[in-house]
Amino acid sequence: MLGLSPESPEARRRRLRERGARLHAGIRRSRVGARAITVLKRVAVGVYTDGFIHAGNLAYLTLVAVFPFFILAAAIAQLLGRTQAGIATVNGFLLTVPPNVADVLRPAITDVLSARTGNLLWIGALVGLWTVGSLIETIRDILRRAYGTRSKQPFWHYRLRAMGLIILSVLGALVALSLQVLLAAVETVIEKFFPVADKAFGLITAYRLVPTAFLFLALYFLFVALTPGRYRTGPFPKWPGAAFTALWWYGTSLLLPIFLSRISSYSLTYGGLAGAMLALIFFFIIGLGVVIGAELNAALADFPEDDEEEEPAEETEEPTA
Repeated sequence: MLGLSPESPEARRRRLRERGARLHAGIRRSRVGARAITVLKRVAVGVYTDGFIHAGNLAYLTLVAVFPFFILAAAIAQLLGRTQAGIATVNGFLLTVPPNVADVLRPAITDVLSARTGNLLWIGALVGLWTVGSLIETIRDILRRAYGTRSKQPFWHYRLRAMGLIILSVLGALVALSLQVLLAAVETVIEKFFPVADKAFGLITAYRLVPTAFLFLALYFLFVALTPGRYRTGPFPKWPGAAFTALWWYGTSLLLPIFLSRISSYSLTYGGLAGAMLALIFFFIIGLGVVIGAELNAALADFPEDDEEEEPAEETEEPTA
């Protein structure tokens, strides 16, 4: 069984209660330098505890779930009368990954979507709901361990919530695509009437800042939805982890191709599996970023001085012993 970080919020809360050191903790929080060092220590301990194991799980599950997710997206797009939106969703996703990874995934995803029509598409969509649900549950477990809590609700309850979250994610992706189309139209108008602004929009497009902004919003929604109930509201920020993960993803998509261009032996090492291994390496790095983002949110979770000792009446998570 994976260990739990001794720097998780629940572990820290127990130590504060047992030692009666709330006043001392408040004084330490008021010192900015000490606060930053404390947060970095908490993140480092949490990532070291089981972060690399979770990053590996996320890499594998993402590679397994990416195809079913787009099958589900194509089915929902067809239901809404926007058949081409399924392919557009794929293209929008591929903008956020390095070109090397996009070249590996694009033909495979396109072939999978082209081979599924009618009832076969909907069967694939149902399978996709379950498969992508496993990925969502892995992220939920990462957050649960980061905060030092465990579930008290039955398995089927979380699966249903994960499926609902997946459907909302697909709808959100379709809305994001519509906004991108609107942005392209606005860009065309501005280029026509304000030629000087052409360079600014070119930079935004070239460096994928717009997809990164959408990615931040998606990650923020994911962190809010999957954070344990006790820490979902109140003075426990969610945006730092989402922002870090989005920037980590953005940096990886820029730097990984440069790194791989200097290493020519990986194709000789993996042969015909080089493309799949490249995708796995990318998703492993992204998975590690998700773990760090979760640990960052947990590290920033400090309790106010007047925090009550009792568990909330409607708590859905309980501290881990």
